[in-house]
Amino acid sequence: MKKVILFLACGLMIGNVVKAQSNTGLKIAYINSAVLLQSMPERINADSALAKYTRSFQEQIEIMTKEFQTKLQAFQAGEKTMTEAMKEVKTKELQDLQTRIESTQQSAQEKIQTKKQDLYTPILEKADKAIKDVAKEKNYDYIFDVNSQGGIVFSKEEYDITPVVKAKMGIK
Repeated sequence: MKKVILFLACGLMIGNVVKAQSNTGLKIAYINSAVLLQSMPERINADSALAKYTRSFQEQIEIMTKEFQTKLQAFQAGEKTMTEAMKEVKTKELQDLQTRIESTQQSAQEKIQTKKQDLYTPILEKADKAIKDVAKEKNYDYIFDVNSQGGIVFSKEEYDITPVVKAKMGIK
């Protein structure tokens, strides 16, 4: 029910903005940031660098996992002949290795996220600057992103400035 009320409220606000645009000369446009970012050559390079960075962690984790599996199989094969003290030592060793694997996975995810942010921040800033430059040049009052959550439900294609921003950035 809340979503319906929110949707109706947004519809009324957009209707009022469009009415105000026609009465006051307000200029509104929209952009599809996903299309823009997908077309940027810098994003392709960032994706490649991120994939290579991610692979290095995956390889390290695979090596640790294979070591764990090998030690587990050895433990299971020799468990019947081990003393209780030896079983405790081997069990503790397996638990420690499993904890290291989990810790490495968590650390890798954090490092990958940081790397992604480092790689994409300049790309997003470049796109943002180009959008703002086009907005100033074309004297737009508002530019909406149709890619964002709860964005525009409908808009005429003539208000799409994605091609203009891409041209500004030298992207075909």
